[in-house]
Amino acid sequence: MATDTESGPSSTEQLGPDGRPKRVYKDTPFDLAFIQVCRQAYGKLAQWQSPRSYEDGYRGMVDVSLALMRSRPNVKEQRAAILQGFPKVPQWFRKAFPYSNWGAELNARITPAFFTWLVGPMEIFEVEIDGVKQRSGVQIERCRYLEESGCTGMCVNLCKFPTQTFFTEELGMPLSMEPKFEDLSCQMIFGKKPPDIEDDEVMKQPCFALCPTANVQAPACPKLR
Repeated sequence: MATDTESGPSSTEQLGPDGRPKRVYKDTPFDLAFIQVCRQAYGKLAQWQSPRSYEDGYRGMVDVSLALMRSRPNVKEQRAAILQGFPKVPQWFRKAFPYSNWGAELNARITPAFFTWLVGPMEIFEVEIDGVKQRSGVQIERCRYLEESGCTGMCVNLCKFPTQTFFTEELGMPLSMEPKFEDLSCQMIFGKKPPDIEDDEVMKQPCFALCPTANVQAPACPKLR
């Protein structure tokens, strides 16, 4: 599955939260199907669904994500709600497939193949973990979800922390997600244990000025706590 993209602005140029023109995406039928599944799942949790068309599904999914966040002002509830949507991993699975460097590299290879529709173009890169070099890093060029939402809180509470928790605690596959808000890129490093929430630098990240619920006066995004 792949998403055809264009790097230039559209005729009605829109800017992302980083001040650069938004990337134009041409979603394939497979992309739209995955987007619709995610949109419907978020809608059930938020008890609301966006009126946007099927073809405008990605923006509709982001609308529903925002509604989900607003319906649960407590950040722990937001993260827990997203985790409910992940598959349940039986205990025997973790025992049968314990962590390995090979498994970390496999997860890195799978991610661009199945999740380009969600976050945009990605590429695999080499990292060093505990003195061992392995190709288990995934560089997200410019996260589509962050670009479209323009919201620090949605990135952290509805994507970063729930995904890290699922892989690290449920699958037994350590994963550290490291967004770079200046250019909307993100690194996913399989095999690297994420820092504790309170020690994560992301907790100091301020709101984007273009965020629909921004508090630009606060030193850090209020939606993170």
